[in-house]
Amino acid sequence: MSIAPEEFVPSMSAAFDGMLAIAEELGDARLNQRPQHMANTSTPFAILTHCIGLTRYWLGTVIAGRQIPRDRDAEFSARGTVADLRQAVQQIQQEIQADITHVQGDQPSAFPAAVRPQQKAWTLGISYCSVTRSSPSTTGTWS
Repeated sequence: MSIAPEEFVPSMSAAFDGMLAIAEELGDARLNQRPQHMANTSTPFAILTHCIGLTRYWLGTVIAGRQIPRDRDAEFSARGTVADLRQAVQQIQQEIQADITHVQGDQPSAFPAAVRPQQKAWTLGISYCSVTRSSPSTTGTWS
């Protein structure tokens, strides 16, 4: 089983475009602010950084086999500008386009050392499902 890129890439790209549009509307000044009276929440910049990180991890590392260092905890405290996010979104969209071609649903992970012990038996198809379940394409954009 393989995944047809035309079935996946447009929805992921649209989700990232939607989150980026919200970040642009917020502007640099509000992009790194947490909601009032909610100290333990993430900023819009951190949320989009985390969405990029999880997509890069599941598609780039687990599925495509690229060894990409990830600091998940740092994603939630990341700070930056709209320009930073614009560049990061552009890059992840290019990576998605390339990485999705590696999905062969019945094959094991391309980089098994990157997954937790309970996920070692997952096929690429199951890993792909994890991306689609966790990604902005299925959770919606910030509204």
